[in-house]
Amino acid sequence: MAYAIKAEIGDPQAETFVFAAQKTMYGGKRIAEGDVIFLFASESEGGQGLVARGVVTSSEAIPRRPDPERQTPRVSISIHRSAMATKRLGRDELKRFKDWKDGRPETELNFKFYRQATNKIVGISDVTAKFLSGFF
Repeated sequence: MAYAIKAEIGDPQAETFVFAAQKTMYGGKRIAEGDVIFLFASESEGGQGLVARGVVTSSEAIPRRPDPERQTPRVSISIHRSAMATKRLGRDELKRFKDWKDGRPETELNFKFYRQATNKIVGISDVTAKFLSGFF
């Protein structure tokens, strides 16, 4: 399975990225060393959407706290960048894909990243990973 992360990315051209205690949804908590991941710079934090593809070099689950009844699993990861995006793909390009049952990769990304606009790591389908690979 491939993954995608939407987060604040200060330097999209960095060779390595470290993200501490990131929220996970849609299978994101299963991310592991060696997995392919697509990096989206959060537009709400000045980013531009898809910026890079990389490989996870380390992954560590954050232990749950005993006090809250419900809490989103969190993971800390390190990534080595393998490619830079050559075409734009962000909120503006994805917002028109709102038919949640159409099976399109654009709709999957819109649903997982922008329906609830928090930063997060998500699992993505093979179809969506192949679609994203076309941006490099």
